[in-house]
Amino acid sequence: MASRILSQLNNHPRTKLAVQLSFSALIPAIPILYWSHNAKQERAERYHEVSTRLRIPSVETIDDLMVEKCQPGDVILFDRRCESCASGPAAALGCLLGKTFLCDEEDGTRSVEKGSYEHCGIVVPGLSTAPGAEHDPSNLCLLEATSGSGIACRPLLTRLEMSRSRSVILLPLSCPGERRYEIDTGDDDDERAMSEKTIYLKDTTYNELIKFRNKWLEDSTLQNYQSAHSTLSIMGALLYVTRLYPTFPIPISPSAWLVVSALQECGAAMKLNEKQSQQTRVEDFTRDGRFFERDTVRLRPGWKFLSPVVMRENSVS
Repeated sequence: MASRILSQLNNHPRTKLAVQLSFSALIPAIPILYWSHNAKQERAERYHEVSTRLRIPSVETIDDLMVEKCQPGDVILFDRRCESCASGPAAALGCLLGKTFLCDEEDGTRSVEKGSYEHCGIVVPGLSTAPGAEHDPSNLCLLEATSGSGIACRPLLTRLEMSRSRSVILLPLSCPGERRYEIDTGDDDDERAMSEKTIYLKDTTYNELIKFRNKWLEDSTLQNYQSAHSTLSIMGALLYVTRLYPTFPIPISPSAWLVVSALQECGAAMKLNEKQSQQTRVEDFTRDGRFFERDTVRLRPGWKFLSPVVMRENSVS
């Protein structure tokens, strides 16, 4: 009985058509699956290399020195290699569309000379509550929107060591009255008055970023953001290039939207309406809001991004 049914199915024209269509769909999927397997394997090897790296006390690497330059509120931009995305084909497609449609050509208006930055994150306080952790650079984390982990908060040093991006740029955030990276003039009175205001603003920024980090990590888990990130990235890029984005309440760049929201919550960025913040691209961070009205991130008076710091510069090939 069973053999007769199978024989009838094999001889049925629709069965033959279904088999042909299945093979037609499988053939182009083979190289995609092969690439995805290799990308995940490279990520696993990279993770093993970083996690087992021999660290000598009192000997700092370049990444250690870069992390020491960072403070909560700083923004980090990534010029990623889309072919290295280990979160799957959808994540790689979102990366590729972001680079194609959301990144501008070099026109002299950006604070960085080269690179196609379509991903970003914000430096936030780490999860450690040990005494002195507030001022320990090793406790800094990077909060970012990702396909593989949803809203992720990972140690900043580990994130840099794991990165395969072509370029990684740090945009240091400076609050009103802060003399970050400046040489002390020796004026104790002015320095003391400035420090009182600066300490208050920096403490407020620190505490608000902790609240923001906890809230978004919780919401990411409850709403399963991990499964939606790639779809949002693809839709955002396509809506931007078709100029339909003003009519849809989704972010053009999920990672940029997260960072702008964090800057607004800590009081550094102007609280624009929701639609305007959703229309922010990563490259908008590379333009000074004091001199440009469009395609920029507008900070509150006195707040500013200092000159970009190159954290990593690899081959563009």
